Amino acid sequence: MGTLFSDRVAPILSAPFSESIVLNYLWFFLAALFEIFGCYAFWLWLRQGKSALWVIPALISLTLFALLLTRVEAAYAGRAYAAYGGIYIVASIAWLGLVERVRPLGTDWLGLAFCVIGATIILLGPRWSAP
Repeated sequence: MGTLFSDRVAPILSAPFSESIVLNYLWFFLAALFEIFGCYAFWLWLRQGKSALWVIPALISLTLFALLLTRVEAAYAGRAYAAYGGIYIVASIAWLGLVERVRPLGTDWLGLAFCVIGATIILLGPRWSAP
């Protein structure tokens, strides 16, 4: 019996360069949405006194987050997680504005720029270092 998604590893790793960058950011963005929603559902339950039933969508969402993050083109999990961290910060500030209705500060926007640049450098690093 094969592992979940094992038949799809090769197509992800063989995507053309420009397509793989776009796909990586898509996977990161989707993973971030599911992670933030899952954590926010726990926040609603534990910090805002909402029903414990919020745990159900939280666990489903966090499971989908983990599955989506495995779709990123990266040879090592640590490098994928590091690059994802930058995108997670971007998604968190978007969540702050769109869901919690709090206007991001100028320093938030500056930090976002550095995060996206850093995530891109981490993702592209192996391509730049390759012989």
